[in-house]
Amino acid sequence: MFRSTTNFIKAEDGAVTVDWIVLCAGIVAIAVAIFTSLETSTMSLTDSIVAFMNSFFS
Repeated sequence: MFRSTTNFIKAEDGAVTVDWIVLCAGIVAIAVAIFTSLETSTMSLTDSIVAFMNSFFS
């Protein structure tokens, strides 16, 4: 039992999979942060354009 537990602890077969999952999760988190920032900026710019157009054509 001790030998099989030691072999299991020393095995590195799934380590690459864990690395890829962590890397992909980080990329997704950064993408969400960028898109959220862009959405906020875009909405602010849109509101400014609407206000300008309303004042220009009114």
